[in-house]
Amino acid sequence: MTQLIQYASLRPAPWKNGGGSTTEIAVSPAGAGFDEFDWRVSLATISQSGPFSSFPGIDRSLALVDGDGVLLDFGDERFVLSPSEPLIEFDGEAAVHATVTGGLTTDFNVMSRRGRCRHRIESFLVDGVEQLKRRSGTTLLFLADGESLTVSSARERIAMVRYDLLVLEAEQEWSMEAQRATVFVVDIINN
Repeated sequence: MTQLIQYASLRPAPWKNGGGSTTEIAVSPAGAGFDEFDWRVSLATISQSGPFSSFPGIDRSLALVDGDGVLLDFGDERFVLSPSEPLIEFDGEAAVHATVTGGLTTDFNVMSRRGRCRHRIESFLVDGVEQLKRRSGTTLLFLADGESLTVSSARERIAMVRYDLLVLEAEQEWSMEAQRATVFVVDIINN
C-alpha cells in the first residue's frame, strides 16, 4: 500500500513547556499513543532552550530541516545539530537539554520502539532522476527541501511538495525525480 501524507493537512501541537511544537506526520499502528507506537515520525520546531522529553525503550534520529541548528547536551557529551552535521541518533531515555543557538530550528524526528522494530535514515540529494533502492518492508520518503518531488513506479505517479511524507509498503521499483531536492529515506525494519 502506498500512502501520501500531505503536510498541509496536519496541525502542530504546542509543547507543554512552551519551547516549541510538534507535528505528528505518521505513526504505526495508526492512532497509537506514545506508549503503544512501533514507529513514529514528526516535524518539530524548537523555539526556546529546554529539556527533551524522555522516551524509554525508543531509538531516536533527529535531522535538521531548517534553521541554524541546536546544541544538544547529553551531560557528558555535546553535539551541535547544524547544516554541517545535520543528523544525530540517540537513545530516547537519554537526558538531553537543547540550547537554541540562533533563531527557530525545525527538525525531522524518527522514533522506533526497541524489540519491535528499528529504523535507518539516510539523506539523498535528488537532481534529475534517481532510483530508490528499497531495503525494508516499509520505506518512508520525506521531502525535506525542494519545491517538489515526483515518485513513480510502473503503476503509480505521486507528486509531493516540501514536508510531505510518502509511505511505501508494496514491493515495487520506484524512481524519484526533482530539479533539486533533499529527501530523507527511512527504512523501518521489523524485528
